[in-house]
Amino acid sequence: MKAVAPNRYVVFSSIAVVGCALDLATKHWVFAALGRPGGRTWWIWEGICGFQTSLNEGALFGMGQGKVWLFATLSVAAAVGILYWLFVAGAARDWLLTVALGCVMAGILGNLYDRLGFWALPGDPQARIHAVRDWILFKYQAWVWPNFNLADSFLVCGAALLVWHAFRAEASPIKSDAAASGV
Repeated sequence: MKAVAPNRYVVFSSIAVVGCALDLATKHWVFAALGRPGGRTWWIWEGICGFQTSLNEGALFGMGQGKVWLFATLSVAAAVGILYWLFVAGAARDWLLTVALGCVMAGILGNLYDRLGFWALPGDPQARIHAVRDWILFKYQAWVWPNFNLADSFLVCGAALLVWHAFRAEASPIKSDAAASGV
């Protein structure tokens, strides 16, 4: 098996670390500025797009509320699986897979940090909360999209790149029996 080029380690790690850092920094900034969930909304485009703090103890769209440790365990398993697939199984030889899985890893790490309770609400540094901090709000009239964060955005972008990769992957040519026998 051909070895993975060292630059793929750098690309993957850079995307994962910078993405996670951006996620955590924006969560800290917005929660410091707006305070506890359920407080005020800071509108960028009045009634359409803004910042509003909320907590999610579940997963996608709030499903599985209260199962924080299940989702934390699944996040760790996914992270280990990604590292194995990229650097042991050799998927990092593919540039697009490296970028896509770097985005997914950034999202996993940002939300895992929150699920493990490594943060506290501003003004209460002793109270550790095991929930993902969400803050991006989109709504239109009565329709409201569930709040999300940059980690969620990295996960969606990474997943979209994986789907694109799957559709553009070239199928390896299958040799017919006649071609294989030299006829």
